[in-house]
Amino acid sequence: MLRKPLLNLLILPFSLLPWMCLDTLLFANQAQALPGQGTEQVGAWIKAHPTLRPHHNEQFFVQKSDTAAQRFTFQASVLPPGKVGFIRNRSQIRNERLAMYDAINGMNFERLQESLRVIYGLDIYQDFKNAQVVYEYPNQGAVNSARFAKTPIREALRGELRLGDRYAYWMEVAQPKTGKAFTGQMTVLLKSDLKKLEAELRTR
Repeated sequence: MLRKPLLNLLILPFSLLPWMCLDTLLFANQAQALPGQGTEQVGAWIKAHPTLRPHHNEQFFVQKSDTAAQRFTFQASVLPPGKVGFIRNRSQIRNERLAMYDAINGMNFERLQESLRVIYGLDIYQDFKNAQVVYEYPNQGAVNSARFAKTPIREALRGELRLGDRYAYWMEVAQPKTGKAFTGQMTVLLKSDLKKLEAELRTR
């Protein structure tokens, strides 16, 4: 069963967050492990994080679930986001990704942004909010292509890439034609990996 504090922070509407997550925000502001840092440091941060609370057999991939209708995952990876390629340095984290599924309350960009604030604190949240949007999708050409190819999943994906002073960010939800979105993800990545990811998203 999902711990109640995490359920409150990541599943319930985020209008309740200001008075519910003070301890988590204080921790996140004081002790952060982010892309560009070593695997040992990031692993220790995940283990100590009061919201992530990994199980004893979890290290860089954390899963939380209250019911089949509500799930949350957090993953830190030595690979850049997108297509897998050869890497020399396997001791440095390149991206951290949080993903949410909520068939009860739905998912949107605002909830993903608030999740970023809960996990990382105000400094990273402000870096994201002040970041420049470098790519938004889909454009009309991509929508037409997806419809012609009869790939409704591609048509449903809504996302954006942002470039901040400290990191780059990738936010995405799967928004169907009718009804609300249920899934979404937010990825924090190295700025040096942004162009690769942008090129892949533009041609996928």
